[in-house]
Formats: sequence, structure tokens, C-alpha cells
Amino acid sequence: MKESKNDPKSLVMNIVSMLIFGTIGVLRRHIPLSSGFIAFVRGLLGGLTIFVFMKLKGIRGRENLSRHQVLWLSLTGAVMGINWILLFEAFNHTTVAVATLCYYMQPTIVILLSPILFKERLSAKKLLCALAAIVGMILVTGIIGGSPQNGNLTGVLLGLGAAVFYSAVIIMNKNEKMIGVNAYQKTMIQLLAAGAVMIPYLIVTGTGIGSGVLTPKVIILLLTAGIVHTGIAYLLYFGSMNGISVQSIAILSYIDPVSALFFSALFLNEPLSPVGIIGAVMIIGSAVIAEYEPGSFKTSVRDHDNNPS
Repeated sequence: MKESKNDPKSLVMNIVSMLIFGTIGVLRRHIPLSSGFIAFVRGLLGGLTIFVFMKLKGIRGRENLSRHQVLWLSLTGAVMGINWILLFEAFNHTTVAVATLCYYMQPTIVILLSPILFKERLSAKKLLCALAAIVGMILVTGIIGGSPQNGNLTGVLLGLGAAVFYSAVIIMNKNEKMIGVNAYQKTMIQLLAAGAVMIPYLIVTGTGIGSGVLTPKVIILLLTAGIVHTGIAYLLYFGSMNGISVQSIAILSYIDPVSALFFSALFLNEPLSPVGIIGAVMIIGSAVIAEYEPGSFKTSVRDHDNNPS
């Protein structure tokens, strides 16, 4: 069957959501608060934004979900919260570009784990793509022919740690418990859980808001991170799903990391070295090639019903 054309409005919604996600690193750099507190606010406000939207649209909250589904979604949200903390800390220890590209090793991690977790055959093409992404990551860190100071080891490890936890979120969302769960329901519960898990974390670690002060500017940035970069961005993303093809969704998802590199260079003066650019192309390119098959565009790595970063 011939696939229908993409709806222009849906295309714009999807592209805008990806551009918003691409600026999260720049925004985090301007919020002088602890990563745990930012994750708490992001999850709480993001979840509440989607909750309000669902009420206005008459979409059911958790009424039709089983207790096991709610618990599984909550656990997935908790993992998402840990993923956020690691990513936000990575932004503090290395450049936004390096942290983003390390984080974007998530598709490679899922590819390598797929034979074990999903009994999927690891083709030669996917294996070569995974190896290319690993080499690309090494180039991005500046260890070879670049500037090592721009690839601070702590930041690199935190970025890779975030990628591992994001992979866990993707894998958990593929669980059979998630079959038939509305995307808005799923995201609302996961975001609220991601925020809620930060409360005991902040109490146990004693980090609170960190060394920052809640000035009017910081409060506005926090509201932006929670409402715009989380709630509204997710609403735009999921709201575009029915108007564009799965192939287009997969292709447009790469606007996120590419725009993050652009915004990092433009607003933070953190351009990648020539070797780093080669590494970035290898990481993102390998993810595209691993998904692409003649006549179709697979979304096994970044499934369109999974939460974006």
C-alpha cells in the first residue's frame, strides 16, 4: 500500500520538538542548581503539563491501567530520572557536544544487547555500525588527534552512563506490559515518577538545590525546562505521530543530536575539532545506516513510541 503524504503541520510539530530537545544542554548550563533538583522539577512540571493536556482533551489518566502496568511505568520513570541526572552532570564536566554524542551511543548499546534481550539476529551490517560508533566516540572524546580537555573523562563516563540508563528505558518500554498503553498515559506517569524518585535522592544525598540561588531568572529557566523542554516538547512529539510516516519520524529524530552540536557551538562556543566532527558523523551516521533497509526505515532502535531525550 502506498504511504500517505506527511501532514505539514505534523512535520513542523515534530521538528520543533526535536529542536527543543536539542537545546536542553545549553539550558542546563545556565541553571546553577543541582542536577537532581533540575531533574525533579523537569519530571514534575513535565508530567503535570501532560496531565492538564489530557484532562482538557478528555484522555483517561491511569483509570484503565492495571496496577502492574502503573508499577512498571513508575519503575521505568525512575530509571529515566537517573538517566537525566547523569546527562545533566555530564554537561557540567565536559562540553555539551561531547556529552550529547556519548549519550547518543544509546542506539549502539541497544543494538549490541538485542541478540540477548530480544533474540534478534545481529547482522554483519549492524555489528560494523556498532564498531563504527565506538570508534566515533573515541574520536569525539579528543583522545586521538583532538583536544583531550574537551573530552573530560568524568563527563564522558557520565554521558555513557546516561546512555546505558536511556537504553534501559527503551528496553523497558518494549515490555509486553506496555502493549496498548496510550503514549500520553505512559509519558505522564513516567515523567511524574522520574520527578518523584528525585525526592529521596535529594534527601539522602543532601544536595537539594545545590549551591545555586532561586533568582527570578533561574526560576524562569526551571519553568522552561519543565514546561517547555519536557511537557510541551513531548506533547508536540506525540501529537505529530499520526500525521507523518514512521520513516519520517525515524529520520527527523536525528535533528535532536545534530541541533545539540550546533547550539553548543553557537551559544556556548564549544565547537568540535575536525577529528571530533568525523567522530560525530560516525556515531550519528552509523545509527542511521543500522536502521535503514531498502524500501523501509526500521525504528527498532529509536521506536516512535519511545520517549525522546
